[in-house]
Amino acid sequence: MTDLLAQFGQLPTTLLMGLLGVVMLADAVPLLGVLVPGDAAVLAAVGAGRPAGGAAAVAAVVAGCLAGWSLSFLAGRHWGARLRSGRLGAWIGESRWAAAETLLHRGGGRIVLVAPFLPVFNALLPLAAGGLRMPYRRFVTCAALGATAWAGLYVALGLAARTLTGLLPGAPDPTVLTMAVGLLLAGPVLLGTRRRLRAVTG
Repeated sequence: MTDLLAQFGQLPTTLLMGLLGVVMLADAVPLLGVLVPGDAAVLAAVGAGRPAGGAAAVAAVVAGCLAGWSLSFLAGRHWGARLRSGRLGAWIGESRWAAAETLLHRGGGRIVLVAPFLPVFNALLPLAAGGLRMPYRRFVTCAALGATAWAGLYVALGLAARTLTGLLPGAPDPTVLTMAVGLLLAGPVLLGTRRRLRAVTG
């Protein structure tokens, strides 16, 4: 795993950011997103330390998230009822699907905006939003703002982690160490962020 992450950080910048976008697209897909470490991928990309890597990482994350969420939204718009009653709905669980719809009824676009900060629901909410016939322009605007905020937070954590790792004598590969330190920093930061989001989602 360590060797794989080190190789990931050594990829050419264009390929690295393209791969990051694909990872984030997969992260936005229901069920598949649970298996994809999107946060770790962002931190690893920042850990590569490329010029303008932070801005490029934010752009790649936003593009990948919007592509994945738009596909889920359109799937929900055209086949929501069929998906919900089929195998996908059974895997997701009726309780989660109903909870996503309740959140959308209660908060509308605000919930889409904070969706990136809500594990599991971040991939399910676009599907539910499509099924509830939310206007796509409203959906994609809120989704873009939320993805930018989430990406900015993780890029900032990655830059802070890379700075900290640079202070360590004899530090190993910066990509791996930045990802590890960034994930440690992310825990308390995201916990505080989610607590503040309760006021928005409540």
